[in-house]
Amino acid sequence: MNKRNFLKSAAVIAGASAVSPLAAAISPKQAIGSWGSLHSMADEKTKQKVVLKKSLGFAMIKEELSLSDKFKLAKDLGFDGVELNSPVDFSLSEILAAKEKSGIELPSVVNKDHWSAPLSDPDPEVRKKCILSVAKSLQEVKELGGDTVLVVPGVVNEKVPYEQAYITSQNSIRELIPYAEETGMQIALENVWNNFLLSPVEAKRFIDEINHPLVGWYFDIGNILRYGWPEHWIRTLNRRIMKLHIKEFSRELMNTKGLWEGFKVDLLKGDNNWPVVMKAISDVNHQGGWLTAEVPGGDRNHLKQISMQMDEIISYL
Repeated sequence: MNKRNFLKSAAVIAGASAVSPLAAAISPKQAIGSWGSLHSMADEKTKQKVVLKKSLGFAMIKEELSLSDKFKLAKDLGFDGVELNSPVDFSLSEILAAKEKSGIELPSVVNKDHWSAPLSDPDPEVRKKCILSVAKSLQEVKELGGDTVLVVPGVVNEKVPYEQAYITSQNSIRELIPYAEETGMQIALENVWNNFLLSPVEAKRFIDEINHPLVGWYFDIGNILRYGWPEHWIRTLNRRIMKLHIKEFSRELMNTKGLWEGFKVDLLKGDNNWPVVMKAISDVNHQGGWLTAEVPGGDRNHLKQISMQMDEIISYL
């Protein structure tokens, strides 16, 4: 269930004819006890059609163009949205002007400080830097007309034990909840190669323990192929998935040429079983609305090919 469906159901349970998103987000336990309990109620209603618009990461547009013309190029090639890194490198007024001129949407942003200053870092000053950065990203995505900030939840390494990262990361995310409530924006945690949250069951539990409708998952379909199957993750995470990243991966290339070589394969040419993956997305009635490419970019001809590949993948819904 996405944020809008949650808030709609919360209003019914509370006996109100209307509930503002902010009011519902501030006190979900008062309204329903646990937001997870709404899932069974939603299933009783007629499922909505799963619709996925196409988006791409801004850095994938490699032609030397103005911001406005880059947005327009993406739109002309069949993409409905562009995903920016945040805090943004342009003024918000410049981005909004380019958005209006091109007709592109800006549904989500990727926080760019969660690697250099992880939410799981043992140093509270490092964590605070990331918290303030994500807070700014939440405000920016609201002003840009989107609804979601992608955040890496934490990093495990030789200096940061797994259990410590789990506890510290959750506490940091809880500190971010007031900023999410103030803006009404979503915090979506992504599965990356960070040695952390390595199974769908654990990822589900991590979200459920935080237990807030504005905290969920940004599921990267290609990243999982190193150690699992995306359709399994999708069915387990279910309504907790807020947005979807798309990329391809080849286990054969990983095993024969090296770990990172696995990504060097075009969409539809790797190990994703796209009919099965898209069926899982349909079966869980995903309502995040966007499929965003996160693959090597290039000129308009290369991006056009990606757009067409995405069309084929979406056709399996």
